[in-house]
Amino acid sequence: MNWNNVRRQMRDNGMTPEEIEQRIDELLDRDRPEDEPPKTTCAASSRQVGGTHYKGMGIQVWDVVDTWPLEQRIGYYRGNALKYIMRMGTKDSSAQ
Repeated sequence: MNWNNVRRQMRDNGMTPEEIEQRIDELLDRDRPEDEPPKTTCAASSRQVGGTHYKGMGIQVWDVVDTWPLEQRIGYYRGNALKYIMRMGTKDSSAQ
């Protein structure tokens, strides 16, 4: 199942990002054996540190990136990791 399409359809039907993620988690969890931990598609989308500039978007950046070919996704995520690693220690400690 393509969860990006499911999210898009739910958003088009007026659901908030929080409602969408909760509903997808419910769908993933309904057939889960009792001895298996709960599944989630991207729990990170329910939490943002330092503002709401991403949460207010109809679709998250990583949902778009995850539609790219694997090699491009890996390059994107590696580049972003490198950016944060290289600037580590240059902001005040509370922002890190």
